[in-house]
Amino acid sequence: MGTFVLPLAEQYFTRRPSARHRILEFVELLRGRTLRFRTDSNVFARAGIDAGTRLLVDTLTIPAHGSLLDLGCGYGPIGLAIAATVEGASVVMTDVNHRATTLARKNARENGIRVDIREGDLYEPVEGLSFDAIASNPPIRAGKGVVHAIVDGAPPHLREGGSLWVVVRTKQGAPSLREKMDAVFGNAEVVALGGGFRVLRSVHLATLK
Repeated sequence: MGTFVLPLAEQYFTRRPSARHRILEFVELLRGRTLRFRTDSNVFARAGIDAGTRLLVDTLTIPAHGSLLDLGCGYGPIGLAIAATVEGASVVMTDVNHRATTLARKNARENGIRVDIREGDLYEPVEGLSFDAIASNPPIRAGKGVVHAIVDGAPPHLREGGSLWVVVRTKQGAPSLREKMDAVFGNAEVVALGGGFRVLRSVHLATLK
């Protein structure tokens, strides 16, 4: 008997998941703040915050009153944690998955956090906007092309000195992704390690054309 493979259309990065709803609710402590989350089928890390996202949340820094783009936000842990713990932070959260953005809006309201949540593919929802930081736990299963598009599209959406933060499993292409980030930005460093994941950061330098 062959192995059943979930159709691409039913992955967590599809636009309109058709799988039946399977709601879960749980509480997580992120950056010292207790947050309540609701999740559903066909969204990433439905059963709880995954180790990579947690490492990125713990590592990511933006200045007080700074701005963050949470790219591929899912049900919202990265963007909501930053908005809840960084004074005056302005956070925009995007995802191509309608079910994910619906959940993120509900989770923001449940936790009393003000963020701007937009639905769309990659940088389409933030055309013309720039940020102090972009953070992403990229959809590795979507393929290298999608992950590299996140890196390629970042510089026009970063202010001078702004940074791209990406978390990736060490055994799922972390070295090659670091090389890609270095090629685009002229710099890339590993800023955190843990649980089989690496957080990579590149800084947008004004000298790059």
